[in-house]
Amino acid sequence: MKQLLCSLTLGVMAILLAVPASAQTFFCATTGGAGGQSTDDCVNSIQTAVPFLRIVPDARSGAMGDVGLAISPDANSVHFNASKLAFAEEDLGLSATYTPWLRALGLQDVYLAYLSGYKRISELETLVFGLRYFSLGNINFTDNNGMPIGTGRPNEFEITFGYARQLTPNFSVAINPKFIYSNLASNQTVNNVEIVPGVAGAADLSVTYRTQLNATGSPSNLTLAAAITNLGTKISYTRSVNRDFLPANLGLGAAWELNFDEFNSITFAFDLNKLLVPTPNPDVDWREKSMFSGVISSFGDAPGGFSEELRELMYSFGVEYWYDKQFAVRAGYYTEDKTKGNRKFFTVGLGLKYNIFGLNFSYLVPTTNQRNPLDNTLRFSLLFDFGAFSEAP
Repeated sequence: MKQLLCSLTLGVMAILLAVPASAQTFFCATTGGAGGQSTDDCVNSIQTAVPFLRIVPDARSGAMGDVGLAISPDANSVHFNASKLAFAEEDLGLSATYTPWLRALGLQDVYLAYLSGYKRISELETLVFGLRYFSLGNINFTDNNGMPIGTGRPNEFEITFGYARQLTPNFSVAINPKFIYSNLASNQTVNNVEIVPGVAGAADLSVTYRTQLNATGSPSNLTLAAAITNLGTKISYTRSVNRDFLPANLGLGAAWELNFDEFNSITFAFDLNKLLVPTPNPDVDWREKSMFSGVISSFGDAPGGFSEELRELMYSFGVEYWYDKQFAVRAGYYTEDKTKGNRKFFTVGLGLKYNIFGLNFSYLVPTTNQRNPLDNTLRFSLLFDFGAFSEAP
């Protein structure tokens, strides 16, 4: 039973994160994991269930190094920071995104689909929703001896609804509860233990502050944001009391938009993220911690001390240039420590907007030998800003 569940978990993690094994490793005294030439090289990535919740779903942020907490609001803000939508200029917006996954390996049935939107119900209040669906394709299941025991089509989805409100002209808050469903190997039975879909509940909490600046001689807007996402119950794929953590995350973001004239503007953005999940430690029963205990301990439980805590931070940098609010050019960079996932890549993309329609494209350029699920893949998002109807003559 443990071997099958371990194989399923590793397989899903490989599909989602595409983290390769090191060719030469040694036993890590501090963590019990694999390492390099010193304890600072010990690979000790944080482990969670349903990592698809952390995949950036839209092509705009995907072209800006995965930043999204503080950039201007659109329908995809539901994933990053729903509180921005309290400042949305349009009354109604929708977005649909399709992301092929592992397309470079020739897989055609693994993908992420995302549908999100918002509706302003007053000058101060906005309702939001989001639907995320991840298909892992067709899987052939085998037992511990490698014998076929059936086939399946694993899939996962998330449904969220929320509420955003301005508390002052410059400050807003939001909360959006969500339902999570993960079906990796249901209807399979090993050692008389039935494997069932994992179900969990969670919520996102976010705040946004924005203000106008004139320090450069041209009007500019500074936006600061913070969000705690996927904060919720633990999840299990059996009827056992043993459960895994969701990928709860703390994100801090800033964006500075400079308007040079009525046609040209540029935005510089930065996001900092940290998983609110216990760091694996062979000397501590970290899996048995409660959700709240895990969140609190995640700031100081790394076996390598404060230096390892700093290595758990993930950084995103992005820039976006708009001409006449109709044509955009974007670029960005994402990086995390080599012992915590080692994802490092540049991103580029374009954006087009005409009337109520918007179309965004992004492309990922890896900067290491590590394979990325989005290698050689063009992503696109389609947006609808229905408020443009009211502006038509």
